[in-house]
Amino acid sequence: MSSLYDVIPPAPPKGVPTRRTTMNVNGTSQTMEVEPRLLLADALRQALQLTGTHKGCDTSNCGACTVLFDGRPAKSCTMLAVQADGHNVETVEGLANASELHPIQEGFKQEHGLQCGYCTPGMMMTAKALLERNPNPTEDEVRWALSGNLCRCTGYQNIVKSVLWAANKMREQDQEA
Repeated sequence: MSSLYDVIPPAPPKGVPTRRTTMNVNGTSQTMEVEPRLLLADALRQALQLTGTHKGCDTSNCGACTVLFDGRPAKSCTMLAVQADGHNVETVEGLANASELHPIQEGFKQEHGLQCGYCTPGMMMTAKALLERNPNPTEDEVRWALSGNLCRCTGYQNIVKSVLWAANKMREQDQEA
């Protein structure tokens, strides 16, 4: 398992095969030369400095590395960066705009849906995908959607409340628009 503090050099060493990879990350086209074995989580964290995507297990069990890949939750710790070539990737950094939090982020704040915060980015990205396809989920649907994301600090109740709060806020915003 790689360390949180591992640094991936800006370019692979001379003689190491690379592949030019272009992906749309949070609405911005990003092109980089990557080793074919580089994980998407490492490309996001190290090459693009988007450190909101956390690596907790390197086995896709915990969900801390969850990003949206073409709008669907994906565990970036078991996905290669080259697999994202030509695709859209959304990270937690893409949720808020310059002046306000996204309703999901606001919900986690209002309903105390985070403790240490390590799992929070993955939870938020999973919640975003859920709310885009189901703007009015039940508590059971939220729990099912988040079942691939582990939190070692909470009993999940406030996380579920956070997502339901965000769903309500997003529906209110849609009605006002």
